[in-house]
Amino acid sequence: MPLQNRSSRTRQRTVLLVVIMVLIVTIVAVLAAVLLANGMKETSMELLQWKGRGTTKNLQEVILGRCYNYITTVNPELRDKDCQKIWEKMQKAFIYKNPCNITIEDYQPLLDLASHPIPCNKSLFWSKTNDLVHRYTKTNHNFLTLEDTLLGYMADGVSWCGNPSSPGINYESCPKWSECESNPSSVYWKMASKMFAEEACGVVQVMLNGSIEAGAFRSNSIFGSVEILNLDPDKVSTVQIWLMQNIGGPPRPVQLLQCASDPDHADCRLCTNSVQ
Repeated sequence: MPLQNRSSRTRQRTVLLVVIMVLIVTIVAVLAAVLLANGMKETSMELLQWKGRGTTKNLQEVILGRCYNYITTVNPELRDKDCQKIWEKMQKAFIYKNPCNITIEDYQPLLDLASHPIPCNKSLFWSKTNDLVHRYTKTNHNFLTLEDTLLGYMADGVSWCGNPSSPGINYESCPKWSECESNPSSVYWKMASKMFAEEACGVVQVMLNGSIEAGAFRSNSIFGSVEILNLDPDKVSTVQIWLMQNIGGPPRPVQLLQCASDPDHADCRLCTNSVQ
């Protein structure tokens, strides 16, 4: 009997030790899981900091609204475009990604869905004449700029970028071109500009700014580094360059638009002083 009692007590101690070890392992595992979850939560809240403005608020609604307006009002010939899929492809190109590692390939599915032909003799390229060229195309519908295409219309004046951690989009800040060239906006506009140039045919117009010290043509501009290199000589017959000067230069039709913004300039007076 004494031998049996000792054996029974030994088994009880063994079982007790096993139970205690299981409890310890369980507690350690739970604590580790909690710490890991808290760490992931903190990481998910971290946003990369940049110098540019963040993603436009309600970006999805803005892009979808512009897309639907374009295919129903601006260019009804594109009514069969699927705006929801276009937004999904655009979002997939940058969401949850480092905003300095975006490539043309990221946007290729979007380009496949949103690109469309440009009528011949209507392409108007520009560099450093943003305000003037778009005031001109609003009054003269014989020409189209990149911003008059679906891709340009949707994204004009909008900013966006992703973030590797949750929520995947950075609404606080996005990288400027000077911080990293391969950011979502820069890559998007280069992709859209390349498409616009490749679609150009017939007589092509270019509006350049002749009043800037760096010169009207700059090889590092979008026009100089992307668009002019992708014009197809088999499709484009002529390139007509409009060299725009600030008010005070030689008279030209577009000067009427410049005078609308500065009617008191001497060159904008339609009548000279009457001879008494």
